[in-house]
Amino acid sequence: MPKLVRITTVPVSLLVLLKGQMKFMKENGFDVTMISSDGEEVSKLLEQEECAHIPVMLTRKITPIQDLKSLIQLTKILKKIKPDIVHTHTPKAGLIGMWAAKIAGVPIRLHTIAGLPWVESTGIMRKVLIFVEKITAFAANAVFPNSFVQKSFMESLHIANGKMKVLGKGSSNGINTDYFSINENIQQSAIQLKRQVNLAPLGWVWIFVGRIVKDKGIAELLDAFRELHQLFPEDQLWLVGAPEPDLDPLEEKHQLMLNNHPQIRCWGFQQDIRPYLAASKVLAFPSYREGFPNVPLQAGSMGCMLLLSNINGCNEIVENEVDGKLVPIKDTNLLLNAMIEIRNNPDETNTFANKIKKKIIDNYEQKTLWHILLKEYETRLKNV
Repeated sequence: MPKLVRITTVPVSLLVLLKGQMKFMKENGFDVTMISSDGEEVSKLLEQEECAHIPVMLTRKITPIQDLKSLIQLTKILKKIKPDIVHTHTPKAGLIGMWAAKIAGVPIRLHTIAGLPWVESTGIMRKVLIFVEKITAFAANAVFPNSFVQKSFMESLHIANGKMKVLGKGSSNGINTDYFSINENIQQSAIQLKRQVNLAPLGWVWIFVGRIVKDKGIAELLDAFRELHQLFPEDQLWLVGAPEPDLDPLEEKHQLMLNNHPQIRCWGFQQDIRPYLAASKVLAFPSYREGFPNVPLQAGSMGCMLLLSNINGCNEIVENEVDGKLVPIKDTNLLLNAMIEIRNNPDETNTFANKIKKKIIDNYEQKTLWHILLKEYETRLKNV
């Protein structure tokens, strides 16, 4: 059996972003080992993927001493496992994982880029992070940007020249459209959620799913919804996800709005987001940066209309004014105008929702992407 090691910085990435992928590869003849930092999600991950997991401390910040320790530890682990393929995902796992694999003599070293955290950085920090991206790519045999726009952007910066390939239509894991669909149980759960928060019969739910941080556009979304609430007081904004106060905290005024606004509901991280999406009319996703985001695929598959920022990945899912709406980043007024237009045109909103659902089913089915990745693995194994 060929040995495959999948590495992410934190276990939740394996659990959620790459859900099902490791189990699929195991079922198709691979001996799969997962590596990430330790965490409370590991027990669920082991049950879900049915593959071994080895904890290695990987931080999401710049921590040179800890990173060196992690590199040494991971190199020793890989020398012991002797994998045929190491495939990394997320920035720090990519940097440490690719160099550990190269030092350990792993023949096939693959790295997926799902997002570029340094897009919003400036000055010296931006240059440092671009350099880190380049040295990660140097250690890899191949780099998989998960969108075509991202590939072009990276090429313009001479990152991973000649090594990049987009798998399928893009995305890191595709979408299980059977799972992300509305059945009777999901519909009943959605009804209970709306009752729980006393949603008015004619009120709409605007939903955001993701980290509750500034670079997801939460400040602009909160400010826009505050104004929308004056026009449509029965509507609610639901936020599903966890904050990261140590990495990218919101300003105090926005934190107060989260805590005190009568029509804003914070649900925290949810393992199953389907009832929340089923209860919602529109996904409002004004993120500053993405690779190829899973959340719009999930929401669109569940029947939500998509209002996304006009950035890499998002603008490959939605064609503006054809199957959804795109707005510039960091522009509260344009976001608000789009929300008002959506609210005033329910027939168009439903049309957009139906179109994007069909598009997602036709182009981003999860098992199709898994088979493309499996073929990529098999081809590279033959050529070693």
